[in-house]
Amino acid sequence: MEDVLDLYAEAYDPLSPVVCFDETPYQLIAETRQGLPPKPNQPQRFDYEYQRIGTVNLFVFFQPLAGWRHVEVTEHRTKIDFAHCMQQLVDCHFPDAHKIRLVLDQLNTHTAASLYEAFPAPEARRILRKIEFHYTPKHASWLNMAEIEISVLMGQCLDRRIGQLVILISEIMAWETDRNDDKATVQWHFTTDKARLKFHRFYLS
Repeated sequence: MEDVLDLYAEAYDPLSPVVCFDETPYQLIAETRQGLPPKPNQPQRFDYEYQRIGTVNLFVFFQPLAGWRHVEVTEHRTKIDFAHCMQQLVDCHFPDAHKIRLVLDQLNTHTAASLYEAFPAPEARRILRKIEFHYTPKHASWLNMAEIEISVLMGQCLDRRIGQLVILISEIMAWETDRNDDKATVQWHFTTDKARLKFHRFYLS
């Protein structure tokens, strides 16, 4: 826990950025009937029936100190998908960084082995040289600020039925652009000192 909290307390360093990473499934849902248009003092109404189209995965990158985020939409959430996200992180998003400190949970796909499964060993090693994994403790993934950003994404952008992948991607891109232009970030107040007070019984055990 303190490892992650100490990272959050550091000053902004573009050559050694702290990036939070998480993922969430999203169900594509289509309307079965055309909604009724809104009337005065009455919102647009939709039928309760809907059609399940399928599930996709949303990988979320979030750099709190820069107010930057990116959402990658994929069909699956496999080791190969994770590995390609790490390649994208290094080569596209932070090509000039010396070391990317990545905060993530302990999901079984979130390992260096995933990159060796996806790429030839020299390529996997090239990517991993630029990434430093910092795992949240088990049952404490709430320490990952990417979870907060996912919650914002769900509330501001994905709180309605979306039935087509192309529309989903378009809507997420528009949301992402607006948030990045505003440099929206998280006001994080939970520090190492506060953790020691709140969880002192675990330090004594």
